[in-house]
Amino acid sequence: MNNQKQQKPTLSGQRFKTRKRDEKERFDPTQFQDCIIQGLDETGNDLEAVAKFLDASGAKLDYRRYAETLFDILVAGGMLAPGGTLADDVIRTNVCVFSAQEDLETMQAFAQVFNKLIRRYKYLEKGFEDEVKKLLLFLKGFSESERNKLAMLTGILLANGNLSASILNSLYNENLVKEGVSAAFAVKLFKSWINEKDINAVAASLRKVNMDNRLMELFPANKQSLEHFTKYFTDAGLKELSEYVRNQQTIGARKELHKELQEMMSRGEPLKEISMYVKEEMKKNNISEQTVIGILWSSVMSCVEWNKKEELVTEQAIKHLKQYSPLLAAFTTQGQSELTLLLKIQEYCYDNIHFMKSFQKIVVLFYKAEVLSEEPILKWYKDAHVAKGKSVFLEQMKKFVEWLKNAEEESESETEEGD
Repeated sequence: MNNQKQQKPTLSGQRFKTRKRDEKERFDPTQFQDCIIQGLDETGNDLEAVAKFLDASGAKLDYRRYAETLFDILVAGGMLAPGGTLADDVIRTNVCVFSAQEDLETMQAFAQVFNKLIRRYKYLEKGFEDEVKKLLLFLKGFSESERNKLAMLTGILLANGNLSASILNSLYNENLVKEGVSAAFAVKLFKSWINEKDINAVAASLRKVNMDNRLMELFPANKQSLEHFTKYFTDAGLKELSEYVRNQQTIGARKELHKELQEMMSRGEPLKEISMYVKEEMKKNNISEQTVIGILWSSVMSCVEWNKKEELVTEQAIKHLKQYSPLLAAFTTQGQSELTLLLKIQEYCYDNIHFMKSFQKIVVLFYKAEVLSEEPILKWYKDAHVAKGKSVFLEQMKKFVEWLKNAEEESESETEEGD
C-alpha cells in the first residue's frame, strides 16, 4: 500500500486579488443622471407616468447611493453645482419642479410624486430631508420663480408630514436673512402650509422641533421686532401667522413677568417699585390689565409657604393679602379686571382645599381695601361665577351680597331724597 498522499490537482495560471476600491461601480452620477433624465423625458410631463417610472427604476438603479442626484434632477432638472447652479455642460430635463407652472395645484401634484417615491423607498427619507436643507441654502442661486415653486412645494410637503419643520433651520443662514431672501421664501412656504392644514397644525409642528419662538430670526437683528414681523406677514396676507407670533411673544412675556414678580416679592421689594415694573412690562409687551391681575394674584399666592391647617390658613391669608392689596388695587381699575380677580380667587380656593372656607373673607378684605367694588361682586354672584365650588362659595357670600344690595338701595334712596 502506498502511504504517500496523492497530491491534489492545481489550477494553472496566476490568481490576482482585486481590491474592492478598484472595482468599477455599476453607475457613476453621470450615468445615473442620464438614465433618470431619459426616463423622465419619455413621460412627457405626465406626473402619474413620472411616479410609475420612478417606482420601477428603483429596482434597477441605485437610489440609495445617488439620492442627492435623483432629487437634484426632480427639483432642478439636473445635477446642481455648489451654490445651486446647473453646470453648462450638464444635460437637463424639463420634467422638474423648476420648469413646471408656478401654481399651487401643480406643486401639489409634484408633492404627490415625492410622497409616492419616499413611501415606496423609505430609505430615501433622510436623503430627501438633507436635499431640501441644501436647496434652502442655495436659494440665492435660484430665480424668484424657482424659489416660489420650491417654497410652495416645501410647505405642502411639511403639511403632508414628508418633511420635519427642522429643515427651516437652513433659512436662518446669515446671508439669506440679510438679503431678505429668507423672509420672502417663508411667506410662500407658510401660505401653502396653512392652505393644506391650518395655523394650529403649523404651530404644533413648529413646537415639536422648538422652532415656535424662532420665527423672528427670519429678519436681521435690527428688524427683529414684533411690530416689523406683524406688519410684514400681515401685509403678505398671513394675519394668522402674525397673530400666532404675537401670542407666542405675549406668552413668553407673561412667563417672564410672573418669574420676575416672584423674585421681587421674595426679596421684599417695595410695592411702588413692583407696580412701576409691572406697568412698564404691560406697555412694552401690550399685556392687558385683566391678564396682569391674574399674574399678580398667582405671584402673590405663590410667594409664601401656606399653613396646612385650615383653621390657621385663613388668618395667614388675610394678613398676607392685606399687605399686597394696594398693589392689586393698582391693577383693578376696570370692572372686567375685578371680575377676573374674583374668578381667580374662586378657582384658587377650590383647587387648594385648605382655602375653601377663606373665599368670603378674602373678598370682603378686598372690598374694604378698594381692590373690588360692589358691581363686579354682584355680577359674579348672579351669573359670572364658574362651576368650581359654586354652591359652597355662593352660600358663603349670601349674607354679604344681601348687605351690598341693601347698601346700594339705601344709597339710591338717599340720592333721590337729595334731588
